[in-house]
Amino acid sequence: MIKEGRVQVNGKVVTELGTKVDPTKDKVWLDGRLLKLSPETKEYLLLHKPPGYVTTVTDPWGRPTVMDLLGPMENRLYPAGRLDFDSEGLVLLTNDGELVYRLTHPSFEVEKVYLVEVAGRPTGDALQRLARGVELDDGPTAPAKVRLVEERSGSTCLEFTLREGRKRQIRRMCDKVGHAVLKLCRIRLGPIQLGSLPPGKWRKLKTAEIRALKKAVDLD
Repeated sequence: MIKEGRVQVNGKVVTELGTKVDPTKDKVWLDGRLLKLSPETKEYLLLHKPPGYVTTVTDPWGRPTVMDLLGPMENRLYPAGRLDFDSEGLVLLTNDGELVYRLTHPSFEVEKVYLVEVAGRPTGDALQRLARGVELDDGPTAPAKVRLVEERSGSTCLEFTLREGRKRQIRRMCDKVGHAVLKLCRIRLGPIQLGSLPPGKWRKLKTAEIRALKKAVDLD
């Protein structure tokens, strides 16, 4: 059709294959008839990622990905940020590219909250070191909020609130103070809470949640 000169974009005949149009701005005619273009519907999903899944669309080593938990989807979705293979918790998936960019870019400092079970019982000094920042191979970590939640037999549950997101950051921080991470679960991303959603399950974000999420990154 295009090579035959049957397609017009904004009144001009298009003959080049692969020409892109913006469905929100451009007008396209086929054989003199104006076509109705539908922009891609934005989708926002909250997933409780279990351990044993990578937070990517595909994996070159054939490991299970978070996309395997969704099933067939009308739109192609992407995870907003990473959650490592051994960790679990809240993962946001969307086709809203600008939102993904803002949620993951360090300049927006979006809060992320984790429940972390570590081996042993960290001292008050160790907790203060974690909160002030520790020196890692890729530089010092930014100040964080670290709260003691519960002391258990042989382990301790802590709550971490971070505004940065390096690879396996919390695990490396805890290793630095001598307390290996046994379990890690992300429970909040910005204003969005994981709540009681079971591992492996997902749900669509509510309108109010989408609005709050966009407001948190100045996208409202």
